[in-house]
Amino acid sequence: MAQPAMSVTPYWELTFDADGDVDGRERDALLAEVPDRGVHDLIVFAHGWNNDRSGATALYRRFFAPIPKLAPAAKIGYVGVVWPSMRFSDEPIPDFPKSAVAMEAEATPAPALDKDTRHALLETFPGRATVVDQIARMLDQRPENELEEFGRLVRLLVEVVPGGPQPLFAADTLAEGVPQSEPVLFTGDTATLCDEFAQALAALRSGGDAEGFSLPNPWDGAKELLRQATYYAMKRRAGTVGERGLGRLVGQLAAAAPDVRVHLVGHSFGGRLVSFALRGLPEGVHTVKSVTLFQGAFSHYAFAARLPHDAHAGGVLQGQQNRVDGPLVCCFSHFDSALGTIYPLASRMAGDAQGAVEGFSLAGALGAKWGAMGHDGVQAVPGTRAYKLPDALNSTLPTSGCVNIDAAAVVNKGGPPTGAHSDIVHAELARVVLAAGRIR
Repeated sequence: MAQPAMSVTPYWELTFDADGDVDGRERDALLAEVPDRGVHDLIVFAHGWNNDRSGATALYRRFFAPIPKLAPAAKIGYVGVVWPSMRFSDEPIPDFPKSAVAMEAEATPAPALDKDTRHALLETFPGRATVVDQIARMLDQRPENELEEFGRLVRLLVEVVPGGPQPLFAADTLAEGVPQSEPVLFTGDTATLCDEFAQALAALRSGGDAEGFSLPNPWDGAKELLRQATYYAMKRRAGTVGERGLGRLVGQLAAAAPDVRVHLVGHSFGGRLVSFALRGLPEGVHTVKSVTLFQGAFSHYAFAARLPHDAHAGGVLQGQQNRVDGPLVCCFSHFDSALGTIYPLASRMAGDAQGAVEGFSLAGALGAKWGAMGHDGVQAVPGTRAYKLPDALNSTLPTSGCVNIDAAAVVNKGGPPTGAHSDIVHAELARVVLAAGRIR
C-alpha cells in the first residue's frame, strides 16, 4: 500500500535478503493489490549501494516524484526494491542532505573507518565483528609491513563458501559457461594493489593528471581495497537477489496480473540486480516491457555473445536482453569516476597486463578492457543504438534491443572517489524510463 513518506501512489516495497528470499507479506500484498488497483504499468526500481531502507525510500521518493505529471493519463504503480547492500559514508550523493556524522567528520579529525561505515559493515557482514574491528584498527594505525595481513582480513570479511553458485552471480564474463577467473583483487599482492589504488585516488583528486601528484603511501589505498572488496560482495549479492528473487517474483506477478506491463529500473548494482532478474524469469513470461539502467556497476560486455579480446568467452548475461519485450536502455556518464577509473582497476582479471596509471585518465578508462556499463554503455552487442540524452528525449526509442544513452548532460555532479555515480535524480532520467516503456 502507499506509504505516507512516498511521493506517488500506489507504491509497494519488496524486501529481499542476501539469498534472494522476499518478505512474504510484501510479496502477497503486491500480487493481490496490483490487479485491484487498476495498474497498467508497474515501474520496479532497485537501488545500488545504500545503507538502509530509509536511504532507499528517499531515492525512490525523489526519483518517482515528477512521473505523475509527466504521464498524467497513465495508470502507473510503483515498486521500490530493498536489498542488503552498503555504502561507505564518505561517498557523496548529490543533493542528499549530509548526516550529522558526515558534517562532524568534515570539521574534526575522524578515524579512517567512521562509526557509520563500521555499523554498515557489521550489518552487511553479520558474524564478522572481530574482523571489522581488526580492519578498523589497522586502517587507523597503519602498521609497517602488515599490508598482507590487512589483505587477508579483507578477504576473510567477504569470503563465500567454496563450491556454491556465488561465483557465477559475481561473474561478468564466462568461458564455456564457467566464470573466467577471480579478480586480481583476491589473487594479487596486497601491497601492490593498495599502491595502485592510492595512485588512482591521488590522480582523481589532482584532476586526472598522473604527473601532478607525488607517489602516495600504499596505506592511502587500503581503505579503497576494503571498499572494492565489499563492492565485489554486493555485486555477487545483486546477481543472487535478481535471479533467485526478483526474476521469480516477476513470474508470479505475470500469473496473478498477466496484463500488467513491468518496467525494471536499476541504479549501480541495482542495474545488475534487474538485469540478472531476466535470467530468473520463468519460461514464457513476456511481461517485462523495458529495462532501464542508470550508472550500471557491471561489465559493459555483460550482454555480449563474444568478447572482442577473447572469441571463446562471452558476457554472463549474453542474450538476456532478448527476454525483454521492449528495449534495454543503458544510461551512462563519463563523469562517473567510481566506474570510470576505480572500477576497471578493481575489476581487472588475474593476468591482465593493463597498468594502473593507464587507467588514471577518463579517456583511458573509457576504452578499458574491463570497463563498466555506467561509464560507456553496452559494448560488443551488434545493433546497439546510441543517443545523447537530449536526442533520446526528442526521439522515439527503438522497440527492442540495446540502447545506449549518454546522460552526461545531467549526470555530472559529485566529488571523489565516486564522482557523479549517484547523480541520477533528474526529471530527464524519469522521462527516459517512460520513453523506454512507452508509458503515456
